Amino acid sequence: VQLQASGGGLVQTGDSLRLSCTTSGRAFSSFVMAWFRQAPGKEREFVAGITWSGGITHYADSLKGRFTITRDNAKNTVYLQMNSLKPEDTALYYCAADQHRAPLTIAAMEPRNLNDLDAWGQGTLVTVSS
Repeated sequence: VQLQASGGGLVQTGDSLRLSCTTSGRAFSSFVMAWFRQAPGKEREFVAGITWSGGITHYADSLKGRFTITRDNAKNTVYLQMNSLKPEDTALYYCAADQHRAPLTIAAMEPRNLNDLDAWGQGTLVTVSS
């Protein structure tokens, strides 16, 4: 499966932004999807994950209530709605796909093992100015 993330940009503190990740190739609906982010000088960190049906989601504790992950299997797309953005949300945001791990398992993966996930997108940059 190939992943293409989009929707990043430059916004101000308090603004909202919606990222999209569109897939091509193998059946999108069979994959658990996740968003990660990586700020300059920091390791890649889990943001949110969603099961193939969309029925179960999991978020990084620090982002609960501000970020929402959803998916549209008919459009082969997963979204990340980000509200009340803060300068510390500035990062390169990546989407990832995996057929075998639940969102909670993906959230617990060590950064050095993240390449074990089945597929990654190229990242989309989000910059939040103060």
